[in-house]
Amino acid sequence: MNTQALLKARWQGLAAREKMLTAAAAALVAVALIWLVLLGPALATLRSAETQRRALDEQLRQMQLLQAQAQALQAQPKQNHDDAVRLLELSVRQRLGTTGRILIAGDRATVTLTGASPDALAQWLTQARVNARALPGEARIARNAAGLWDGTLVLALPPR
Repeated sequence: MNTQALLKARWQGLAAREKMLTAAAAALVAVALIWLVLLGPALATLRSAETQRRALDEQLRQMQLLQAQAQALQAQPKQNHDDAVRLLELSVRQRLGTTGRILIAGDRATVTLTGASPDALAQWLTQARVNARALPGEARIARNAAGLWDGTLVLALPPR
């Protein structure tokens, strides 16, 4: 006899109460499987959709802000090397004061930091990027025990 015939004979041998309990157990297992496989994940996704949408909207807003900044930088007129050097030296004096020294060599500027505050360094880097169009190429900086920055930054200047 094959397996199907054995199961059919076994089912026929069960009492009405046993058949009802077996059918109820099978229905319970089927409902549990449907819930675990189909409905549960869908409802979890539905519950988290609003939070994910808000996070994606914020990410999109940030990306659009960065795009606008990049387009504003691209729209600025080209700057010559001498103006970039002058503006970079001015920004070092204004933002870093005595904590920064600058050395210009061709199309590269090396800035040596000695005890620069994090805020001053961040403001100076922004000003150097926007005004002098100097791009950081190399950085070897570290925080000292006082929480200030020491080290060197090498910036690429616009070509001559």
